[in-house]
Amino acid sequence: MRSTFHGLETARRSLVAQQVALQTTGHNVANANTVGYSRQSVNMVASKPMEAVGMTKSTAPGQLGTGVEFNSITRIRENFLDDQFRNENKNLGSFTIQQDTLQKLETIVNEPSDSGLRSVLDKFWNSWHDLSENPEDLTARKLVRETARALTDAFNQTSKQLEELRSDLSENIGVKVAQMNTSIKTISELSQQIRRIEAFGDNANDLRDQRDVLVDELSKVANISVRETSDSYQVTMGSQMLVDNANATVLTEDGLVASAGSDLTGGEVFGMIRSRDQFVVDYQNQLNTLVDGMINGDVKVTIPAGSVLPEGTELDGTVYRGPARTLATDLTVTVKGLNGLHQLGYTAQDPLKAGGPFFVSKDGGPVTAGNITISTDIEADASNIASSMRTVTNGTTESVVKGNKDVAMLIAQFNDMKIDFGSVSATAITGEGTVSDFFRSVVGQLGIQTQEAERQSANSQMVVDQVDSRRQSVSGVSLDEEMANMIKFQHAYNAAARFMTTIDETLDKIINGMGTVGR
Repeated sequence: MRSTFHGLETARRSLVAQQVALQTTGHNVANANTVGYSRQSVNMVASKPMEAVGMTKSTAPGQLGTGVEFNSITRIRENFLDDQFRNENKNLGSFTIQQDTLQKLETIVNEPSDSGLRSVLDKFWNSWHDLSENPEDLTARKLVRETARALTDAFNQTSKQLEELRSDLSENIGVKVAQMNTSIKTISELSQQIRRIEAFGDNANDLRDQRDVLVDELSKVANISVRETSDSYQVTMGSQMLVDNANATVLTEDGLVASAGSDLTGGEVFGMIRSRDQFVVDYQNQLNTLVDGMINGDVKVTIPAGSVLPEGTELDGTVYRGPARTLATDLTVTVKGLNGLHQLGYTAQDPLKAGGPFFVSKDGGPVTAGNITISTDIEADASNIASSMRTVTNGTTESVVKGNKDVAMLIAQFNDMKIDFGSVSATAITGEGTVSDFFRSVVGQLGIQTQEAERQSANSQMVVDQVDSRRQSVSGVSLDEEMANMIKFQHAYNAAARFMTTIDETLDKIINGMGTVGR
């Protein structure tokens, strides 16, 4: 015999199931614009059927259904797309940082332009050309000094900007490490909460979404991988464990930098380390090589016949003294850059004074772009600029021929002379070339690297967008779909309510209408 109230229980279960489905649909609609939210679905199953109560199995055909139940509320998520997104996101993070750094380097170098370093170099060489046309003019000497001062200021400023960019990257690495530690700690705490909730058979859908958002953000900062089983949740970076259920690893900046290239192979932190230690440092070294090569690099020059070398000058292993100082023929020798060439001439001072180093370092150490300056003698008096290579002897007194312009002409042509940059740096971008050639190669290399970084960044962005679009098509909330579901569940709820009303009326007839015959 079936239960008289069986229909009420069937209707009640239907009302509960459809109400939960409606509430879940409302939850989806409410979070349609929530970042990282995965739409949720109510899984309904037919409740366990029943037989008529009896001592033996009923012979009646079939079983009597008892309605519907929901056995879980699950989020719609595809782990494969999550892994693919995070794997591509690390490349996007790395290439974006590298692109940004290289674009900043282009801004610092500022070439080609009318106000960049090359323009200042051209003005410096042109001032020597003007001096060669009028070597006795003090104004022309002062012009050389001023353009030289502008050149050293330009080198100093460029070096300062490069060092500031390097410092900014170092500071940002520290900020990202702190951000990673915060994310790692929060992920471990969420994992602990999720395990506690799901131990009772529930699904911690919203907490899982929060954890996935943090993992997605972390995947852009560093290359991570996620491994989840029924009883564990692990986040690793290479061979390094970051999260193991409720256990979190605290990262240090030094440790993360040391792991670059091994455990750390992608993400924004890797891009910052690579940008700082490869791009910025390389261009600092190349700028220093340009300066050092121009000032002290080996360069071949031809000294015209009739020139008188300063006493004790050593060229290619030969020391020139006494009458040997006066050259009978043209002499092709190797000198140590612009400074070496300047020291072959004589200043406009009386008594006779050989030219000293034109450029020196501010701190007395090796000359770099950051410390290059004009020698104190030239800074104090422009007549200490050497332009002549001829002297005249009157009795026992030797004096300079101030109208001679041999040194000025050689330095004016210095920009066309090939310098052995390898003589001052083993890491020079080119072994031998002119100052212009070297600078063009640096600018060209920077342009190619920036173009490549932009290409890789654009490609990574396109792949990430594509994967995220596929992921959103699976996990994202579609308002049209939710509205359709809302109508579907509403009609089902109304039908269940109508069914309950019908059963209620039937029971009313049985209870209140039966057994009244004969009244």
